Amino acid sequence: MLARMARPGRSQSESRRRAGPAVWMALVAAVASLASGCLKVAPYQKPAAAAPQQFKEAPPAGWKEAQPSDGTLRGKWWEVFNDPSLNALEEQVPTANQNLQEAEANFRQAQAAVRIARTGLYPTISAAPSVTGAQQSSRLATGGNSSPFAVLALPVSASYTYDLWGSIHRGIAQSANTAQALAAAMESARLLYQAELAQDYFELHGADADAALLQDAANSYKEYLTLTQVRYQGGVATDADVAQAETQLYTTQAQLTDLEVQRSQFEHAIAILVGKPPAEFSIPRAPTRFSFPAIPVSLPSALLERRPDIAEVERQAAAANQQIGVAQAAFYPTLSFSASAGVEAASLINWITWPSRFWTLGPQLAQILFDAGRRTAQVAQAQAGYDATAAAYRQTVLTAFQQVEDNLAALRVLENEAKVLEQAVSSAQRAVTVSDAQYKGGTATYLQVITTQTIALQDERSALDVQTRRMVAMVGLIQALGGGWDPSSLPTEAAVAAK
Repeated sequence: MLARMARPGRSQSESRRRAGPAVWMALVAAVASLASGCLKVAPYQKPAAAAPQQFKEAPPAGWKEAQPSDGTLRGKWWEVFNDPSLNALEEQVPTANQNLQEAEANFRQAQAAVRIARTGLYPTISAAPSVTGAQQSSRLATGGNSSPFAVLALPVSASYTYDLWGSIHRGIAQSANTAQALAAAMESARLLYQAELAQDYFELHGADADAALLQDAANSYKEYLTLTQVRYQGGVATDADVAQAETQLYTTQAQLTDLEVQRSQFEHAIAILVGKPPAEFSIPRAPTRFSFPAIPVSLPSALLERRPDIAEVERQAAAANQQIGVAQAAFYPTLSFSASAGVEAASLINWITWPSRFWTLGPQLAQILFDAGRRTAQVAQAQAGYDATAAAYRQTVLTAFQQVEDNLAALRVLENEAKVLEQAVSSAQRAVTVSDAQYKGGTATYLQVITTQTIALQDERSALDVQTRRMVAMVGLIQALGGGWDPSSLPTEAAVAAK
């Protein structure tokens, strides 16, 4: 009876060999069925950040609230100032600024990291041909005679880890999100350095205008000193009048000299921004042309999509969220497949014959049984990392609102101050005209002339300083609004993986 049940020619070892693949297929199917039920990571959502309905500060007079279709702030935003010299300098920043070159290299490095991560989806194949010479001990050899021999081997092996829990895909997504963050960081740096250049440019030419004003005043004071010296020689003025005239002239000349320090520093800063040594760079002296174009101010909600620094932190949060999934996948077993094949023989002739072949093939499940809480801590670490980036995102949004409000307030206040100072300059100049006539007519002292001249010069310098500050604040507002950056220019996950 037992003899009839056992099929002739099939051994127990053969039965085990045939049952092996079926067992493995069943095991793989069982493990795969767990993948949909055990590992559950919530899909990524952009961190919530409160945005007010309106800015607290209203745009300056003549400005308007931007509509979604408005495209004033796009691309070369500095061209709104209609300054060819500024335009030429701004064009040099993207290609010559070394900080931007560093940011661009960091982005390319992140792109390569994405391609490295994607290789985990494919098998690794390697070959290790070898020739090994050997000789057996004569004491162990049959007949007591041993001859040297060689073993020629050409093994080819392959290994592949199946992304059963999505860990590899999440790692790829994490690398892609990091690359996107660095792309946004590059755009944020570009905007920063271009805005710094524009502000330094206006500050430099503001110093030129201030220097021209002081030079005119010094020339006038020199004439007054000559007049006072003549009057002193004629016995009309006193030596105190001469001393006061000298003090006024020399003080103004000292202020004029001091402006050279400021101008030199602004010129050196611009040189660095365009990637040139200060010794090889100069900007001709020219008073700034004040131009205050109306810049549409978007709604606060639109600001969240218009600033590259906000996009940078948001992409960092997305990468941190992917890391949570990677950490959770470590709790589950890894399924890998390995295979090797090749030929091995003691001579080249036998090496290429069919009996010299060998091969191995089989799957493997690996599971960590005890790690003293390491994986639990890694999940907690990843979660904390995401919480940190989410908080950084919300803080960046708040800072963006603050910067817009600060510059709107500055433009509003400075505009009002400019109007008041314009009236003050007009009154001061009228007072100078009256005191000058009285002094020359002998009805006023030179102290009265100096007092009115000093007030007039101070008011004129203050008015000029306010105009320069308005230009700087306008650039600051453009930067705070994102400089016209469009989120559609951020590369997609597929684009960052491309060569």
